[in-house]
Formats: sequence, structure tokens, C-alpha cells
Amino acid sequence: MGRLFIEDMGGPVYKCKSCNVDSASPDDIYSKEFRGHFDRAYLFTNVVNIFLGPIEECMLISGLHTVQDIYCRSCQQILGWKYDKAYEEDQKYKEGMYILERELLLRHGW
Repeated sequence: MGRLFIEDMGGPVYKCKSCNVDSASPDDIYSKEFRGHFDRAYLFTNVVNIFLGPIEECMLISGLHTVQDIYCRSCQQILGWKYDKAYEEDQKYKEGMYILERELLLRHGW
């Protein structure tokens, strides 16, 4: 197995709560008005140090979506999901964006 490449974002950042690896910048938050599986969640335009699970269709409060779970690249903890496709026209803005569960993140450098 090769070396694990971990991106260091510097500055204020959200980190994986399990292993303290950078996950996202507060500058990439699109909305804080989302709910995840646990509680509050944030919609991000970009995240780092993740890998994606298999594509699956999921019926969410906002309708049917094609999503992929997001896992921390370092510790494999699930952090949220990526929106691949939205079937409702008013939900199309989410395509290509990421939901990170607030409960699974740490704020660092604020």
C-alpha cells in the first residue's frame, strides 16, 4: 500500500472529529440550513481528504437524489454525502455539492 496523501488547508478549517484531519474550509460553505442523519449539517461546495462510497438513490425530505457517502481518507469515518443528481428541478443547485454532518466535525483555528 502506498503513502496516504493528506491535504493541509491551513487557517480556519473544519476537521474530522475522529482523526483531526482537515475536511473543509468555512469559505466553501454554501448553506448552514441543512439537516443530516444526526442533526445539523452544512452544504459545502468543496471538501478535501475524502473518498466516496458507491452511488445510490436516496429519498430525502427534499425528494429523490442520487448520492454517495463521504468518508474521511485517513480514518474511514463517514462524514456525510455528496449530491450527484437531483430529480426535482428546484433541487438541482445541490448537484456536485457535499453535506458534512456538524456532529462529526471539529472547528480549528478560529
